[in-house]
Amino acid sequence: MFQRFYPTDYVNSTYEIDFRQLYENGYRGILFDIDNTLVEHGADASERAIALFQQLREMGFQVCLISNNNEERVKRFNEKINAEYIYKASKPSTKNYIKAMDKMGTNTKNTVFVGDQLFTDVYGANRAGIRTYLVKPINKKEEIQIVLKRKLEKIVLYFYEKERKRKKA
Repeated sequence: MFQRFYPTDYVNSTYEIDFRQLYENGYRGILFDIDNTLVEHGADASERAIALFQQLREMGFQVCLISNNNEERVKRFNEKINAEYIYKASKPSTKNYIKAMDKMGTNTKNTVFVGDQLFTDVYGANRAGIRTYLVKPINKKEEIQIVLKRKLEKIVLYFYEKERKRKKA
């Protein structure tokens, strides 16, 4: 019932994903949400985020930011990252996931999406046919509309974890 919202992988942090292994497995493009995925909501690019993007490029990845935020927010974050980006992406619509892959020269088979929300980030990427990583939000302090979504996400994640355990058994 909730499978359309399930991520391919669920990890604590963007910064613990084994990107080298993804590259070895043939992935060449990574789409990132920004807020609570790479930095706290509204924050500029951190040294950690800047270093990550540098490492990804050195590995050979194409990268693109895809955010529902306005251009000013995305542009400000991107100043030191210098990645392709799409603002006002209307996630979970698939249109801009596809546009982002076009910008990177990748496709659904060699692209990964990393984000912190099930109902926008993961659902949209799943609908576009992209492997998904759900990460736990960096900061628990969020806008009220996101707090309400998080309560619903807990229900979906309960069933996701239950199914994962069943498959491992």
